[in-house]
Parts: sequence; structure tokens; C-alpha cells
Amino acid sequence: MNFFKNVLASLLGLIIFSFLFFFLLIGIAAAGEGEKMVSVEPSSILYLKLSGVLQERTTEDPLKDLFPEAAVSEIGLRDLVSTIQHSKEDERIKGIYLDHQLLSGGFASLKEVRDALIDFKASGKIIYAYGEYLSEGDYYLASAADVFFMHPEGSLEFNGLMANITFFKGLFEKLEVKPEIFRVGAFKSAVEPFLRKDMSPENRLQYTSLLSTIYDIYLTDVAQTRDIQKEDLSRFSKDLLVQVPEDAYQFELIDSLGYKDELKSLIASDLELEEVSDVYFISYQNYKKLYKDKYAKDKIAVIHANGSIVMAGDDTQVVGYKLAKEIRKARENKSVKAIVLRINSPGGSLVASDLIWHEVSLTKGVKPIIASMADVAASGGYYIAMACDTIIAQPNTITGSIGIFGMWFNFEQLLENKFGITHDVVKTGDHSDLYTLTRNLTDFERSVIQKGVNKGYQTFITKAAVGRGVTPEAIDEVGSGRVWSGTQALDNGLVDIIGNYDDAVALAVAMSGVDGAYRVVNYPTQKSMFEKILGSVTNEMMISNPMNNEVMAPYLKQIKALQEMKGIQARMAEEFTIY
Repeated sequence: MNFFKNVLASLLGLIIFSFLFFFLLIGIAAAGEGEKMVSVEPSSILYLKLSGVLQERTTEDPLKDLFPEAAVSEIGLRDLVSTIQHSKEDERIKGIYLDHQLLSGGFASLKEVRDALIDFKASGKIIYAYGEYLSEGDYYLASAADVFFMHPEGSLEFNGLMANITFFKGLFEKLEVKPEIFRVGAFKSAVEPFLRKDMSPENRLQYTSLLSTIYDIYLTDVAQTRDIQKEDLSRFSKDLLVQVPEDAYQFELIDSLGYKDELKSLIASDLELEEVSDVYFISYQNYKKLYKDKYAKDKIAVIHANGSIVMAGDDTQVVGYKLAKEIRKARENKSVKAIVLRINSPGGSLVASDLIWHEVSLTKGVKPIIASMADVAASGGYYIAMACDTIIAQPNTITGSIGIFGMWFNFEQLLENKFGITHDVVKTGDHSDLYTLTRNLTDFERSVIQKGVNKGYQTFITKAAVGRGVTPEAIDEVGSGRVWSGTQALDNGLVDIIGNYDDAVALAVAMSGVDGAYRVVNYPTQKSMFEKILGSVTNEMMISNPMNNEVMAPYLKQIKALQEMKGIQARMAEEFTIY
């Protein structure tokens, strides 16, 4: 029987491989033809279709052109910013056209794009924007445009920011599941969804302060480019005065109510062209193919830490020992003159975070290592940054959350009362069954686990104190699990500089002493094309699963995160998202 199973498995594998190889050849041929056709006319407009998810780093999907309907729309932050920067210096590019179609991204990432757009305008070139349905994030980018059209029947969300947190205590009560929670820090809110049905006063305080700071940055930036008083913008938002498109026009949040073809006609007129068809719009996907990274012997290594920090996981997560290995390789590579640790992580496993911290500590003093914080670098995300020579954060980066927790669940009542399943044990010691899931912990056992959590917190604040050159008591005062914005973290001494990715790379170059040409290399290296194809096929299977619907997706994500929480955690609330 096993023989036939193996034969069938081999045949199936051969069929799948042949199928994928066939489409791989098609994809390579199509890509080659596409690159030959890319060109830039003397008076071109860079077309930026802003839709889908803005991510720090994305890979080219070889199946996207073959199955465009099934592809998940993603935009790479680094690619997008670099494209805007290159187009600023390209005399053939006369302007940028922002086509807003509900782009989703963190506000620190959006600020990097917006700052690149503002810098583009300094060249004297024009930015045009058009939108039909504009979220708060969309408007943040669109407000940087010189000319901004909105569809006459469209909508603009201008009502402030919010963060919705999901609580599971009621679910656990219905299922008769008892969580056992151990933490240090009154602000360590990652465990609250399992203990409460609403936010604690401490949690409400920290997130209210965080949102207020981030929105103040938002309003300040919009006020500057739209030439509207920040106080007026705050009033429009607070009182929900922008209800229909005419309101947005009346309050000068936009320049005109019109259609896409009318904006394109205006662009043609500005370029002194007779017909809209004479305007050459080049997409950012095509334009970025035209410039190549310069070659140089000296390198600045950018090591990306994106996602939850875990001991074992996939490429959407930060696997502790794997990222530590990347840092070690960069440290030992003589052509790498400095390292930028680019962090976009809410944290995770304390042990995995400590593995990365250890390699950062070994690197410091050997060659410069700079932490560059993106949207989130909190808890374990801050832990891996704190030994760096310099920590740079965006003003609206979410960071801090210096705190520790551990969590365990007792499923005894659920299994017995709902399914009739019972357990009994034989053991050699009184506490041999300490980590079973079918009984309550004793007070002594709780004290043992809490002791480990306390130790973890002391390790956290002690190592942070060494990195920041202060006392553990000083770190504890701004720790206790509290989340801060980048500007607040600067005031509290948790970061050194307010700046972006480019600032971090520039500082790394300056500290390395590189005099002349250099190139930026990114680690971990991207997957091979064949691995991408296999991943794409797997993703399509997941997308086609009726259980993976939009309503349940956030909850399934949190359940998956629970499975990853092995050992003591240095993690920010998994579900915290600003809208």
C-alpha cells in the first residue's frame, strides 16, 4: 500500500512540477518582452496607481500577469519611494499622477511616501491627484498634490483616526476556557483581550495619547501643503463637517470636483499637448525597470525585520536565529561597511528577540549598526533595536512597549463539558504536569511562572539601560509596557533621531567612513522565482478557501498569533491597527 502511495505522490509531484515549469517559461518570456517595450517619452507623467497594501518590501509575483484577478495587490515602500526619487532627477518626467484607489498602509510608511512627493515638488514639477473614495490615509498622500480632483459623487473620509481592539473574554467564558496570564507592566495591553471585555484605563490612556500625537502630525502636514490652518482642519474633522464632496471643495481640502478624463485633459494642456492621447503615462512598475542599482565594492547592508518575532516561522515573520545569522554574515563580510537594521515588528518571542539582540551587540563596535524604525518597532521590535549605535524613528512610528507577558490556557471544562473528554495523569513529581492544558495551576506554580516573567522584564530594562546609557530605573519609568510615538520616544530618550530610511542609510555611510561609491544590499535575500511560484500557488489555494473570508480573517489571524506565543513574550497587541 505504501508503495502505491509513494508512486502516486511522485506522479502528482511530477505533474505539478511540469505545470509550474511551463508557466515559468511563459512568465520569463512575457517579462523579457515587457522589458524591451518599456521606454520614457520626452514629456512623460509618472502614473502611480495607489491601491492594495503598502508593504516595506515586496517581491515580484511571476503569476500576477498570468492570473491578474487572483493576485493580491501590493506596493513595495522602498520601490515606490526610490521611483519617486529617480523621477525627480529625470528630465523626461514632467510630473506625477496619483490615482487613489484605497491604499492601505501604516502612517509612518505613508509619511515616507509623502515626504518623497514633497521633495519631488521641489524640482518645480507638478503632482496631480485624483480620487473617488478616499480614506484618511489616501488623503494624507493626495493632499501633497498641486492639483487635486475628486469625483463629484465620491467620498472623502476626514473624521480623525481610530483603533478598534477585539476582546475574547466573553468567548472564553462561553467555551469555559480559563486563561492564565502573567505580565509585568500596567500598560502591557497585549493580554487584555483575554482578561477583559473593554480597555483598561491605562490602555485607554496610552492609545488616546498615541493617536492624538499621530493625528497631530497628520494635521500639521496637511495644513502645510493645503495652506489651511491646522485649527480649522481639526474642527472639520472633529465636527464631521466634510459630509459630501461639495463640503471638501468648500473647505478647500480639494481643488476641484471633476472626472478623471477632465484631469487628464488639464494635464495635456499643462504639457502643451493637443490631445490627451498624446500624454505618455508610464506606470511605476515599468519605470522602476529602467534604473539599476549602481555597482560598487563597498556595501551598506539593510537587514529587514518585518513581522512578528518567532522561534520558527515563514518569510512573513522574523525568525530569531535566521535574522541573527543575517546580522552575523553582514558583520563578517568585509565588503559590508555598515548595517541598517530596518524594523517593522510588534515583537514576539523574548528568546528569539534576544538572539537577534545578541548579534547586534556583537556587531556594535565592529562596524556601525543603525536601527531604522518603520510603522511599528514595539516590545520585541524595540528589544532588537536597543543595542544599535543609533536608533532612528519616524515621528509617527509606534514604539516602546517595554514589557513582558506569558500566557497559558486551561481547556479542562471545555473538553469535559462540551465534548465529554477527561484526562488523568501519572507523574514522577508534584509538578511534572505543570504545562498541561487540562487543570488549574497552583499558587506555587503561578509564582514560579511569574518569577520567570519578572526576570524577563528585568533583562529587558537592564539591556535597554545599557544601550541607552541610563539606569534600569529610568527605563522602567517609561517602560511598564507603555506604547509611545516616535516623537514621544525621542522626548523619553528611547530613540536618538527623528528621521526616515534614507536618513538611516546616510548616517550609516557617514559612520562607516565610506568615501566614494557604495551600494545598498538587502537581506534576507528574496526567494528564487521557483519558490515564488510555489508560494503563489499556495496562496491561491488559501484565497479560494471559503473559510478565509474578510469577516473572519482578523479573528483567525489572532488565533494563529496565539499558536505562535510559545514561552515568554515581548509583544505588542497583535490586532492594534489605526484607521
